[in-house]
Amino acid sequence: MRYPEMLDKKYLQRKILRTEFFVFIAIIILSILIQLRSGQFFSNNNLVDLVRAVIIPAMFSIAAMIVLVSGGTDVSAPSIASLAMYLVSKWMLRYEGNVIVLFLIGAGIGIILGCLNGYLIARFQFPTLIVTLGTASLYTGLLQGVFAAHEHPVPAPMHALGKAKLFSVENAVSGLKSNMPLTIFLLIALVILVWFILQKTMLGRGIYAIGGDVISAQRAGFNVFQIQMFIYIFVGMIAGITGVARASMMMNCQPTNLNGMEMTAIASCVLGGTSVQGGAGSITGTILGVLLITIISNSLLLLGISTFWQKIFTGLIILIGTGVSAYRMKQRQGH
Repeated sequence: MRYPEMLDKKYLQRKILRTEFFVFIAIIILSILIQLRSGQFFSNNNLVDLVRAVIIPAMFSIAAMIVLVSGGTDVSAPSIASLAMYLVSKWMLRYEGNVIVLFLIGAGIGIILGCLNGYLIARFQFPTLIVTLGTASLYTGLLQGVFAAHEHPVPAPMHALGKAKLFSVENAVSGLKSNMPLTIFLLIALVILVWFILQKTMLGRGIYAIGGDVISAQRAGFNVFQIQMFIYIFVGMIAGITGVARASMMMNCQPTNLNGMEMTAIASCVLGGTSVQGGAGSITGTILGVLLITIISNSLLLLGISTFWQKIFTGLIILIGTGVSAYRMKQRQGH
């Protein structure tokens, strides 16, 4: 066999053995099974609803993936998003200008809150899970105690964004209509930006290096403090934008609506192949993980199954993913 053919074969084997491949196959099989059972999975309105349902979890999952790759675990993003969502809606209720300004304010709030996470973790090397659990509780306390948050209308530009649509489809059988929201462009932009940072920049290499081994990353010349500060500030910014996007899509501010989203985000990352030990993970796998969990969640009703099974599935993903990551780490250390 010629050498190039051997390389092609090995390359193909590596691709097939990647977690993303198995998740992709699982999505195809599950989609076909749901279609055979319900006859509605591949209907145009269901597919649009599926994409719509993916947007917010995918944005949180991308943020969680960045932290996991760096060797940490962030559970504060939904709390940051909820606080940013409420403050933007409350402070800017009478604002009638460009909606981009509201997203910038949300991003600014997220950056400030993320900066606190970053400084505590980067400066004092506190465990990321403990820090973000603490700040999540702090931000939730501010939201519910200091600001007495409650359901609230959103500013006119956010309401207009929620009503706007890229296109609309109608199911010929049921007559149900579904709209593709313009916020899909936020997700697309975030996917491109994070992929570029992780794959094409020294900053991205530093994030993977820190997740692999902090000491080795320092010896390689990476500034661990600066990279960790960037990670949590960037994640805070994503959370702030996601909060505003969520309120816009719902055309209403519900401060408690994002509770529990951190578990879905972590499960999506783990399902997509991101190592909980750090140093490994991809944007492709994360998006596939979100898609699979969303398909299961949204299709349970089509199959006549209680939605409580979603929590069982999410918990099993985290447990199995943690076990697989630990096993792979032990194998690498053995070699």
